[in-house]
Amino acid sequence: MTSDDVIAEFRACGALREGHFVLSSGLHSPVFLQKNLVFMHADRTARLCKALAQKITAFAGPVDMIVSPAVGAIIPGYETARHLNVPSLYVEREGGQFRLRRGFHLEPGQRVAMVEDIVTTGLSSRECIAAIRETGADVVCAACIVDRSGGKADVGVPLVALASLDVPAWPADALPPELAAIPIEDPGSRRLSR
Repeated sequence: MTSDDVIAEFRACGALREGHFVLSSGLHSPVFLQKNLVFMHADRTARLCKALAQKITAFAGPVDMIVSPAVGAIIPGYETARHLNVPSLYVEREGGQFRLRRGFHLEPGQRVAMVEDIVTTGLSSRECIAAIRETGADVVCAACIVDRSGGKADVGVPLVALASLDVPAWPADALPPELAAIPIEDPGSRRLSR
């Protein structure tokens, strides 16, 4: 599956949006990938995650486990794990930090691929990887459906992306005038509890 094929899946279900968006990172962007409009379709999700599973295997070889950050990456993590025939776990925030909960555990030395949905700055990925490493498991790679940093995000381990976009994003105090003139939408979930 090519990067264009991945973006076509997003376009086909209206998940590639244009306007003025606040991303989970707090940065502002003219493009938002509404991933849940893709993940609500089992057939689309299966195609994307099967291709991601193949890329993970080609890069890192066999893995023992998939771990994803909650909430947004649970679906692609699970579906990627299904194609790899390995268990899927996820980390959740507890006291502001990602932790394995719900009886989930990893063994020292297990080969883990961390699976994300969309990577922009890599913050959630780095936090998830830190939680995995606390168990003694070996994070052999991070993987995502779309790397919207165009390869610039540093997640601390090699990043395997099914698609890569170089989408501009700016802090709120440095917006280009054409973006500042458009009403802001905040479609993400990170700030819902605030």
